[in-house]
Amino acid sequence: MHPAEQYAQDVLDGKIVACKWVKLSCQRYFDDIEHGAERGLYFDRDAAQNRLDFYQFCKHSKGEWAGQVFVPEPHQQFVQWNIFGWKRADGYRRFRTAYVTEARKGGKSTDLAATGLYLAFFDNEPGSETYTAATKYDQACIIHSESTRMVKASPSLRGMINVFKNTLTIEAQAQKYVPLGQDSATSDGLNVHAALIDEYHAHPDSGMYDVLKTGMGSRRQPLMFVITTAGFEKGYPCFEMEQRVKRILDGSEIDDTVFGIIFTLDDDDDWADEANWIKANPNLGISKKIENMRDDFKEAYSMPSKQNNFKTKHLNIWTEAQTRWITADKWALNFGPVDADGLAGRKCFGGLDLSTTTDLSAWVLCFPPEIKGDKYQFLYRFFLPQDNMREREQREKVNYSVWIRNGFITATPGNVIDYDFIKYQILEDAKKYSIDELNFDPYNSTGLITDLMQDGINCVEFRQGFLSMSPACKEFERKVLGAEMATGGNPVMNWMIACAETASDPAGNIKIVKPERGKTGKHVDGVVASVMAFWRAVQAVESKSVYEERGLMMI
Repeated sequence: MHPAEQYAQDVLDGKIVACKWVKLSCQRYFDDIEHGAERGLYFDRDAAQNRLDFYQFCKHSKGEWAGQVFVPEPHQQFVQWNIFGWKRADGYRRFRTAYVTEARKGGKSTDLAATGLYLAFFDNEPGSETYTAATKYDQACIIHSESTRMVKASPSLRGMINVFKNTLTIEAQAQKYVPLGQDSATSDGLNVHAALIDEYHAHPDSGMYDVLKTGMGSRRQPLMFVITTAGFEKGYPCFEMEQRVKRILDGSEIDDTVFGIIFTLDDDDDWADEANWIKANPNLGISKKIENMRDDFKEAYSMPSKQNNFKTKHLNIWTEAQTRWITADKWALNFGPVDADGLAGRKCFGGLDLSTTTDLSAWVLCFPPEIKGDKYQFLYRFFLPQDNMREREQREKVNYSVWIRNGFITATPGNVIDYDFIKYQILEDAKKYSIDELNFDPYNSTGLITDLMQDGINCVEFRQGFLSMSPACKEFERKVLGAEMATGGNPVMNWMIACAETASDPAGNIKIVKPERGKTGKHVDGVVASVMAFWRAVQAVESKSVYEERGLMMI
């Protein structure tokens, strides 16, 4: 039995741990071997082996295998064996679309680079046009650059294929292989033989896919090869494609032109059980090291904001873009007392988050530790319009009036926040404490900030995007888990922490957001203000010269 077939048999026999969707893909192969002829299909073992033999010309260019010939693992052989071996009655390839998804660091890009070279120049297609495609041109160049390095590393390929910048060609056959980004100058007029789309989960729409697919209309056996990891955005076209592939694999939809295999966990698997990780990582222990995965798991297990990222990138599970941030029990570790009067004269950093004029606003002071081992201490000021308080409480199911009565929220007259109250509080705090800087979200704050700057307050803009907020949020979370803060158990802040969720971008950066799906009565203004103030306080502490800590040393 061929190694590709042996892999499939071992999966079905339980010798290789695999999820439902991999088992179904393997079973589909054997079912079609037995019954495919009834639908005009046959398997060309020579064509499949010819594709696998091409690997001997492809070398790794990075990491521990740099310079060595790419040797496909059994699951990789199974994929290529299927795609290039199955034929229709007319002798052309059966599969026009291939969808392969597994966790990161599984060697997908290197495998796809070799596949791109084969499709471009060795697929018996005169005048072929092959593209690596992505939302950004630079991203599309990643696989293509690996293909280029393979050409340069092989005397046989180098003697046939011309390399010019980001274009590979065999001019005598009018064949070319180039990267293409959605931000490229043009993607019209393409005559596509094959397209390789890496990390399709990042595509917000199907624009690039559709252009490439449309460009395949005149080809005899075109191939759209999609290889990806799961993502966070289930509204993106990749998730829809995966759902369709699942229907094809479980037999609820018939389409002989689509090949699919999905390496992921089963729905009832415990994500924390290492025994299940191999399902999403068929190359675990080969291209992916379990020690690195364990390190990331330990961090994700203790930090809720990192769990979705771990599940998505390491376990190939589609998750939500937003996830619960800090749990109540972890936050409660930071309820230590704060003496507002005792902090008089202390250096501190402020965070100001102004809501719309009809909602909550927050002004927070963070006092960095003066002595090693002390905690970061916080003072909170919240503001809310007085009018319609009863209606607001009923609608949002929050006891604002109790917090106002107990002094945790300042109610300003009228049905919109009077920013003069906030300005007055900030100036009063500036008299009592040494406010090094006030950090503010530029949204809704222009007028007030201008007034405060005229009054001598050092105001610093703090953008709310992923790149600005992510390091601050992650360090804030670490300090919370280490019980390195003192919040005085402020009930308004406790409630806001319970409301706070984080959203992630594809790079794993996070920022604070309110819960999705129209949930009312959820506010995170105090959390955002706290993170801004805290981050600047941390930077101030860490920027101290080492000589301030230990003085000069004689050696």
